[in-house]
Amino acid sequence: MTDAQAEAITKYSDKFCLLSESPITPHELFSNSKEIIVEVGSGMGEATALIAEQFPETGFIAIEVHTPGIGALLIKIAEGELSNLRLLEDDATVALRDSFPNHSINAFHIFFPDPWSKVRQRKRRIIQGPFLDILANKLKPNGRIHIATDWQDYANYIKKVFLEHSAFEGGIVERPDWRPLTKFEGKGLRKNHNVTDFTYTLKS
Repeated sequence: MTDAQAEAITKYSDKFCLLSESPITPHELFSNSKEIIVEVGSGMGEATALIAEQFPETGFIAIEVHTPGIGALLIKIAEGELSNLRLLEDDATVALRDSFPNHSINAFHIFFPDPWSKVRQRKRRIIQGPFLDILANKLKPNGRIHIATDWQDYANYIKKVFLEHSAFEGGIVERPDWRPLTKFEGKGLRKNHNVTDFTYTLKS
């Protein structure tokens, strides 16, 4: 972690970070927001901050387990004066299951999750049936999930997991205009990785 990230955590955590052990009520955090979106695994926060800046009337909660990523995103929040973004340092599965009320989220963003490319590692992938059960419970009616990956094997796996899950419908979509091209994605594209975007909607 850099000195700047550590300083941002010290300076801004009380204002912008949520406590995982406390119940999180999104509609109270963002009482004037049209929608509430949760990002699962915000990384270093580049896309998170850019999207929050694009949609000031939407409330965003970014969940990230990596402390330097929290610090990096806090810097971006302070620089952009982003009042519509809050952070939660926690395991997303546990936090969503235990701290968020059901039917409280309009959408989830899951951008470039770790593909765990080796066969023996695939059980660690965030996209699993039980995790989709949690997302389905937390989404409002007609809620949606946006996913992007630059690993073709993971893209095939994502399609399979969602096809086997009864709560969602959807599939591959064109890259959304609102999803920014980040340094991370650009690096993958320079390595000739194909990026696949998905949108899945909660069945009514």
